[in-house]
Amino acid sequence: MSETLKRTISGIVYIVLLLSATLYDVLTFKLLFGFFMIVAAYEFARLIDLPKSLCVGLSLVAVLAIFQSAFALPMQTIVILTFLILLAITAELFTTRKPNRSLPVKIIIFLGYIIGSFLAFLHLPYTAAGYDPQIVIGILILVWTNDTFAYIVGKRFGKHKLFERISPKKTIEGLVGGIVFAILASLVLYQFFTSLSVDIWIASAIFVGLFGTLGDLVESHFKREAGVKDSGNIMPGHGGILDRLDSILFISPFLYIIFQIL
Repeated sequence: MSETLKRTISGIVYIVLLLSATLYDVLTFKLLFGFFMIVAAYEFARLIDLPKSLCVGLSLVAVLAIFQSAFALPMQTIVILTFLILLAITAELFTTRKPNRSLPVKIIIFLGYIIGSFLAFLHLPYTAAGYDPQIVIGILILVWTNDTFAYIVGKRFGKHKLFERISPKKTIEGLVGGIVFAILASLVLYQFFTSLSVDIWIASAIFVGLFGTLGDLVESHFKREAGVKDSGNIMPGHGGILDRLDSILFISPFLYIIFQIL
C-alpha cells in the first residue's frame, strides 16, 4: 500500500470516527476524547521524558472525573491555570537554549498542556441547554479551514517566515490567509449553527488562527527537543494523536474563556 493511500484511508477513518462520536451522543463524545487524552498523555510523556505510567494514570483519573459529571470540576480555576501554563510554554519558543526542566516542572507542563487543555475542550460543547455537538463540529471545521488555507496561501504567496527556527515552512502570509478564510467559514457556520452568536463564531475563528498556529509551533518545539518527527504512530501516515490535535488542544482554554465572556 502506498504512503498516500495509507494516509488517505487513516485520515478518512479519523474524521468519520470523530464526527460520528461527537454527533451521536455525549457519552460517545466523552469516550472518544477520553481515549484520545490517554493516548496523548502517553505520547507527551515520551516527548518530555516523563514516566509514562504516571502520565497515563493521571489522564485516567481525569477521564473518570469527566464521567462523574460534566460540571463537577472547578473548570474556571483549571482553565486559568492551564492558560498560564500555556503562556509559559509559549515563552520557551523565544529562547534558543534547551530548557533544563526539573521533574516537578515537567509534571506541571503535562497537567496544563494535556490534562487542562483536554478538560477545557471537553467542556466547550456545554451550554445552558446541555450538550451541543454543533459547537465541537464548528470548531473542528474552523481548525481544518484555517490549516488548509494557511498551507495553500503560504505555499502560493508566502515570502516572510513566521518562526523559521521552529517551523521553516510557516509564513506570515499563510497565517493571515488562514485567519481570513476561517472568519469566512465562521460566517457560513452561523447560518447553520445558531447556538452561538455571530460574534462568538468570528472571535473563535480569529483565536483558532492565532492560537492554533501557536499550538502547532509549541508541539513542533517539543518534537524538536525529543528529536522525533511525529508524536506517535497510532495513525498511519499522520503520526500521533498530538499531531492531529495540537491546534485544537492549545486553543481550547482560550475559547473557553471567550465563551464565558461573550
